[in-house]
This record gives sequence, structure tokens and C-alpha cells, in this order.
Amino acid sequence: MSLSPNQPRPKKCRVPSCRASFIPRVSFQTWCSPDCAVVIARAKQEKKRKELAKVERRQIKVRKEKLKSRADHLREAQAAVNEYVRLRDAHLPCISCDSTPNDNDLMTGSRWDAGHYRSVGACPELRFEPLNIHRQCVKCNRNLSGNAVEYRIRLVLRVGADKVAWLEGPHAPRKYDVEQIKAIKAEYRAKIKELKRRAA
Repeated sequence: MSLSPNQPRPKKCRVPSCRASFIPRVSFQTWCSPDCAVVIARAKQEKKRKELAKVERRQIKVRKEKLKSRADHLREAQAAVNEYVRLRDAHLPCISCDSTPNDNDLMTGSRWDAGHYRSVGACPELRFEPLNIHRQCVKCNRNLSGNAVEYRIRLVLRVGADKVAWLEGPHAPRKYDVEQIKAIKAEYRAKIKELKRRAA
């Protein structure tokens, strides 16, 4: 059967589960039947809904970011640095007591912290310094207030007396602005990603 010059060419229905051949009544028609037209219309609505939801989520994220205080940014940056330290030291025992508690039987939480040698309160200048932070068991960090004497003994063995002396020495005051804090958070999130990639 040959088509007349004015007769439109057959098309395949756009619905994946149908794909029937049909002669379109108008050039933009992509469905073979009213049922398939409904399927296509619903798919378009769903796609549009998802796009709008994505835009809305992005806008909410931007608004939340604007509402964050400097303290919120500090908390997030510290959390990123701490996670990096726990991953970096995953193969090492506790810096203070040399134990290796296991998390496998825990449903939530961890038996590990990232413990500061010089506390954030005592020396805020070193709060993000990786040399000053090491993986430490919860018992030493929280229950024994850092177990500082044992921490120092093993820290000297791990990084050397000269670096410990530098940590214990004077440091220029540091006042991080929000952009600097965001940069620290981004830097350590990238380092975390790289460590996880290597471990995979």
C-alpha cells in the first residue's frame, strides 16, 4: 500500500510498553490511543514535578546556608576534620591507651572519637590542625578527659618530639571568617572522599 503525498507517515507510539505503529492526526502526535496519551501526559507531569522539587530543594539548601551562623559553620568544619582524622588513623590504635575497640557490634554510634591533644578551649588556633588531632577511643577522650599524659607519650612516638614541641609552643591567634571555615570544610570533605575511594 502506497501513501498519498498528503498522508502522514506512520509513527511508533512513544509509550515504551506500547510502541504500536499508528498514523498521526497531527504532526506533534506521539501516542496511538487516548490511553497512551494519558500515560504520556502523566509522565510529563511527573517529570515536571521532579524538576520543580529539585529546584525547591536547591532553594531551601541555599536559604538554610544563609541562615547558618558562624558557630554552625565551625561545627560542620570540625565534623569534617574529625571524620578525616578517624579515617586517616583507621589502621592505628587509640593514641592514648593503645587499645583497638571494635564497632562491629554497635547498631549506631562509634567507640572512636577524633581527640585533640591541645583542646579547642585551650588552643583554638590548633582546632583544625591535623597534627593536633588523632583517633582516640571514646573512653580516653570523654571519660578520661583526653587522657593527656598517655596521649603525649604516644604522640611523641608517632610524630616525633620536635612536632610535639611545636604543638606545645605559642601560636598566633586565629579568627576564621565564614568563608575560611567553608573552605576548610570543603578541603576536608574532598580528603574524606579520596580516603574512601582508596579504601574501596
